[in-house]
Amino acid sequence: MARKTLYIKNMVCHCCLRVISEDLRKYGIVVHRMQLGEADIEYDESRFSEKFITDIIRGSGFELITDRNTIICEQIKLAVIELVHYANNVNSIIRKSDYLVEKMNMSYQQISKTFSKHENITLEKFIILHKIERTKELILSNEYTLSEIAFMMDFSSVHHLSNTFKKVTGVAVSEFKKSPATFKKSIDNLIM
Repeated sequence: MARKTLYIKNMVCHCCLRVISEDLRKYGIVVHRMQLGEADIEYDESRFSEKFITDIIRGSGFELITDRNTIICEQIKLAVIELVHYANNVNSIIRKSDYLVEKMNMSYQQISKTFSKHENITLEKFIILHKIERTKELILSNEYTLSEIAFMMDFSSVHHLSNTFKKVTGVAVSEFKKSPATFKKSIDNLIM
């Protein structure tokens, strides 16, 4: 039996975990641990080739990654998604730099430089894209005021949030509220 950690691109939600886990287990591959971007598996090498496992992952709509820098960039993306979309930090978003440094065990300068070099977008712009998408979700939930959302998403003011929102989406918050489906994007479309 071989035990291996797979690094998987474009896993952005908990449904992705279920899909990959079910697809691997369907063939008798043991899944020891799953988290966004990673699967720790054990399989019989006499029954399954690495290509077969790669094909299972691809068949699920994902991609295996082996390049060290690509793995690091994917882990950075997932950390941003985790922080912005899933942390439920209603008291104010944790300082993104502190969170990423702790999560990646690298300096913020290294994280930012590696990300920008390999992703053709700066880390700051990537974070802003996700903060605006999360802002859209929070606006549509009607649970929070714009002032509360600005605080939660770490904008200095409602004015700062509104300006950034318009700059990123091309529309004002009020226009978005009138026709949200036109401007909403899924998380996986933000990281391609």
